[in-house]
Amino acid sequence: MAIFIDSSNVTEIEEIVRWGIISGATTNPKILCQDGACGELKTVITKIVKLVKGPVSVELTEETCDAMLAQAKKFAAWDKEHIVIKVPIGGDALRVTHTLEKELGIKTNVTCMMSFNQAYLAALAGATYVSIFFGRIKDMGYDPCEVIASTREMIDDENLKAKIITGSIRHIMDVNEALLAGSHIVTVTPPILKKMLWNPSSELSVAEFNKIWRDMKNKGQIR
Repeated sequence: MAIFIDSSNVTEIEEIVRWGIISGATTNPKILCQDGACGELKTVITKIVKLVKGPVSVELTEETCDAMLAQAKKFAAWDKEHIVIKVPIGGDALRVTHTLEKELGIKTNVTCMMSFNQAYLAALAGATYVSIFFGRIKDMGYDPCEVIASTREMIDDENLKAKIITGSIRHIMDVNEALLAGSHIVTVTPPILKKMLWNPSSELSVAEFNKIWRDMKNKGQIR
């Protein structure tokens, strides 16, 4: 299992990479626009690659097969070893995925998936990663853990190469549930990663221990 960081904010990524827990990064057009990175996409993505030293997903925004393939080649050329092309599910997604993976040797992450059916087809098409959207599946009234577990069982049984990335994480419990359901990777925003580190009982315990130590030191009992 692994944790990716779901962000294009270079400063935040640099801070959290120092924790030693990040294996890769995911971005999408919404995140890039919110972080003000759209106008300097290549610069931002190459900086992220250098920081995480692992797979970095960059999403296609074109909508026809030929245009998507051309854009994918452009993105992959920035760093073919680390850049993963995010292909939104639907339309020409499977054709694009198959062409990138089988003919061009470019890694893909088929994204925006809400069902087992979608994930299974993407895995069969040769995707390196299949991204299941935890929070958005919940919004529809379905159980995302069931989708993750079914997809993982299928991948294992059929010996497919795809790894599950669970995104659309909104609460720290989403991370726990996704990993326990069988997700290979969970991609998490910096605010939620920081919440995962914090617990009020831990803070109280540390404060208690440190106070006892200080009191004993002030009394001269510790030198």
